[in-house]
Amino acid sequence: MTRTADERRDVWIVIAAYNEGSRLAATLQSINGRGSIVVVDDGSRDDTYDVACGFPVWVLQHPINCGQGAALQTGIDFALSRGARAIVTFDADGQHDPADLSNMLQPVLNGQADVTLGSRFLGSTQNMPTSRRVVLKLAIWFTRLTNGLMLTDTHNGFRVLSRTAAGRIRIRQPRMAHASEILDQIAKYQLCYVEVPVTVRYHAATLAKGQSSWDAFRITGHLLAGRFWQ
Repeated sequence: MTRTADERRDVWIVIAAYNEGSRLAATLQSINGRGSIVVVDDGSRDDTYDVACGFPVWVLQHPINCGQGAALQTGIDFALSRGARAIVTFDADGQHDPADLSNMLQPVLNGQADVTLGSRFLGSTQNMPTSRRVVLKLAIWFTRLTNGLMLTDTHNGFRVLSRTAAGRIRIRQPRMAHASEILDQIAKYQLCYVEVPVTVRYHAATLAKGQSSWDAFRITGHLLAGRFWQ
């Protein structure tokens, strides 16, 4: 689906980047021209900031590493201040397929949903480790038990928020637990959501850099403890 120039101005793509200098250029090239792009350099120690500045994108910078959740909120706030109608969160490391972007945007731009959530289990995965698949499947059941959302994929960083949804949702979990926090707020505010099939590609460099299966269990434990002790 080809979008008009006005629609492209309405769409903002937020990329949180931490030490992604080696992969960010390819990601930015792949989504160039698909909307306004803001990269939030989250206190990187490599050349992430310089790489981002080499592209026609907005670049924001945290002086210290604050975590992906905090970086996404910074980017979302900036996009809202610039009049965004739809805000895409898109990983910096090349795991997401830009070809899925139009299908992800359509329900929000057409007013059919407040949020679209990418699902690799409705779509496809490439080179996903078995341990990651098991953890993600457990996260699906955890989400269904705790907030009632009947999702097929609960920790996918590819999502689209309408202006209304982005204004309601506030990410307070600065690090990786923000993914579950967003889902909790979708349920809390009864935002209309749909899942869209997407492709997620895994490769050695991003698996080494990303959260481990143990990290995912630890995050889940913290979220459960927080619910019981509120």
